[in-house]
Amino acid sequence: MSEFSNSERKILSDHFSNSNESVFAIITPKQVDRGALMSRYSRTDKSMRRIFLDEFLKNKNRGEEFYNKVLLEYGDDSVAELGEAQIAIEGLSNIAVKKIEDRRIGLSYLEKSSRYVAWNKKINGNYRFYREPVLMKSKFADLYLDTCNFSFDVYSKNIEPMINYVREKYPIEKYFFKDSKDGKEKSFSKLKKENDIKSANMIYRGSTKAKALDILRGLLPSATITNVGITGNGRAFEYLLTVLASSDLKEEQDLGSKIKKELNTTIKSFVRRADDKYGKAFQDYLKQIKKISKSIAAKEIKPKKVSGVMTALVDWESEKKSIDKIVTSIIYEQSPSTSYQNILHQVKNFSKEKKVKIINSFTDIRHNRRHRPSRAFESVYYTFDLLNNFGMFRDFHRHRVLTLERQLLTTDHGYNTPNEIKILGIEKEYKVCMDNTKVTFDKIRKKYPEQGQYVVNFAYNYPYFMKFNLREACHLIELRTVPQGHIDYRRVAQQMFKGISKVHPNLSKIMKFVDLKEYDLERFESEKRTEEKRKKLTK
Repeated sequence: MSEFSNSERKILSDHFSNSNESVFAIITPKQVDRGALMSRYSRTDKSMRRIFLDEFLKNKNRGEEFYNKVLLEYGDDSVAELGEAQIAIEGLSNIAVKKIEDRRIGLSYLEKSSRYVAWNKKINGNYRFYREPVLMKSKFADLYLDTCNFSFDVYSKNIEPMINYVREKYPIEKYFFKDSKDGKEKSFSKLKKENDIKSANMIYRGSTKAKALDILRGLLPSATITNVGITGNGRAFEYLLTVLASSDLKEEQDLGSKIKKELNTTIKSFVRRADDKYGKAFQDYLKQIKKISKSIAAKEIKPKKVSGVMTALVDWESEKKSIDKIVTSIIYEQSPSTSYQNILHQVKNFSKEKKVKIINSFTDIRHNRRHRPSRAFESVYYTFDLLNNFGMFRDFHRHRVLTLERQLLTTDHGYNTPNEIKILGIEKEYKVCMDNTKVTFDKIRKKYPEQGQYVVNFAYNYPYFMKFNLREACHLIELRTVPQGHIDYRRVAQQMFKGISKVHPNLSKIMKFVDLKEYDLERFESEKRTEEKRKKLTK
C-alpha cells in the first residue's frame, strides 16, 4: 500500500519524479527548496516526500526560513553545498580567470580556448583586452594601451602567414584519412568520394589552424579577454566571493560583486554570508595571510632570479619507504581486524622482490589510462619546482587534485620563443614585442606591481610549484602527454615522468600510458576522431 493518497500523489508528481519508488529525483522548481529538503531530510525520521507535504507545501517560504536558521544561526557549512548554480562570465581577463580557477573544491570550469579561437577580431575598433581601471586613470594609461595593442598587432598579422607555413611544412598529402567505401586509411590523393575529401579537408584545416594558434599564443598579453562557465555549490561559491572581495585588483573585486548579484537570483540563501559580518571577517583574515607571508619573505629570503625553463623534482621520499607505504595501503583495505601499523611492520620485512611483484600486479591490470590506480597509490608525494611560459601554466592550472602555489606574473624570468617563430622569419618582431612589454612592465611595477601583470605576454616564463601524489601523477602525466596535447605541456609532463622514473624506477611503472614521442600536427588524430563522431551523429 502506498504511503500517499491519490490526491497527495498528484501533488507530488509536480515536485518529485515518482511517488512510490525508493529512488526518485527532486524536481520541485525552487532551488532553495530542493536544498532545504535534502538538509531537513537528515534531521527527521520522515520520508522526504512526507516532509514536503507536511512542511513545504503550505509554507512557500519554508526553504528560505530553513536556511536562514541553519546557516545563519548554526553555521552548518555543509548544508550550503546543497544549493547549486551555473554562472557564465564573459569579458574577464586571463589574470582574473586564474584567480577564480584557483578554487579547487566544489567548482567546475569551462574556459574559452586559445587553441580553437583566434583573438584577432576587434569590437568597435578595439582589440579584446581588459582596460585595467587603475592603470587607465594613471600616467601609464597610454603606455599600457600601446603595449597591449602592439602585442595584438603582431599576433593578428601573423595568423595567416603562420597557418600557411604550417600547411606548407605539413602538406595534406602527407596524411592518411578514412575511406568510407572500404573503411581503410588512405592518403588524401587516393580519396574519391566527395564527402571523404570534404571531411579530410575539415580535419586538416582544423589541426593546422590549431597548430598555428598554439605557436602564436605566446604573443597575447594576460589582459586578453576570455569567457568562463562555472558550475558549483553554494559553499564553494561563498568562498570564491570572499576571495575575490579580498583581492587588490579592481577587476576581481567587481567580479565578486557581479557574481554575488547573479547568485542572489538562484541560490541567495546559500551565499548570504559572503558579505555579512562573517564574510567581512574572513576577507580580513585572507588579507592578513598575504600581508604576513609577504613580510616574512621580504625579511628572511634573499631573492635569486632564475631565467629559462625548469622542471625540477625537488622533494620525494626514498623508493623503499614509498613502496612500503603503498603496499601497506593496498593490503589494508582487505585486512579486517588489524591496524595499519601492524601491516606496515610486517610489510617492511617482505623481500624487495615480493613488494615489487605486488606493485607490478596493479600495473598489469591497467588496460588504458582511464583505469586509474587505486587510492593506495595516493600514499606517496612528489614536489616539482616549475618555470615555464604562462600560456602553458594555464593548461596545468586546470589540475586541482594537488597543491599548487604560484607567484605574481612578471617579465623577470625570460620568455619562450617557438622554433616556428624563428623559421617563419618573425623572431625579430617577436623579440621587439617581448622587449617592449618588459620596458612597460618595469615602469608600471614600481607603483602597481599587481596591475602590471595584465601587460605581460603568455610567452613569459612563470614560477610555481606543484605537489601531488603518485595516483594524481599518473592521471596528470598520462593525460598531458597524449598526442593532441600542446607541445609545451607535453614536454613538461614527459620531464616529470623522467624525474619520477629516476628516483622511483619501480613505482613509476604504474604510469604505463605515458607517451614520450613527438608529433607534427598534435591535433590531427583527435580531429579525425571528432569527425568520425560527427558523421555518426549526422547519420
